[in-house]
Amino acid sequence: MNENNPDHFRLVVGGWPLCKKDASAIRDEVFVHEQNVPPELELDEHDAECIHVVAYDGDKPAGTGRLLPDGHIGRLAVRRPYRGQGLGSLILTSLVDEARRQGHLQVELAAQLHAQGFYAAHGFVAEGEVFLDAGIDHIMMRRVLTA
Repeated sequence: MNENNPDHFRLVVGGWPLCKKDASAIRDEVFVHEQNVPPELELDEHDAECIHVVAYDGDKPAGTGRLLPDGHIGRLAVRRPYRGQGLGSLILTSLVDEARRQGHLQVELAAQLHAQGFYAAHGFVAEGEVFLDAGIDHIMMRRVLTA
């Protein structure tokens, strides 16, 4: 691990067949085991239609996220040993860049309340009321994309 240097991470961007094994393992660790999200809520029918990003530290899967066809970003997760190193920012930036490449004029996400500041620092603005998803407080956030 190279502390505080996100440049050493390698990103793989692709469909579910390419990313499924490592993305689902990261999401299971973070969402199901750490946050107690029921496994049947974590993996869904949308994975097959998303663009996924998986970040690697060498050959170790470290973080992941996905972009739905409608411009919704979700399932952003970073394994505990890799937090605080800029990896979440790297993944989020890659997903926003992919949305821009696809021609989206904006992106949105349901942010866990504790992560609202992280997303705000990346240009996302909170909208609406706090709501529960899988027993965790969330808020919708949106970012308008510029050319």
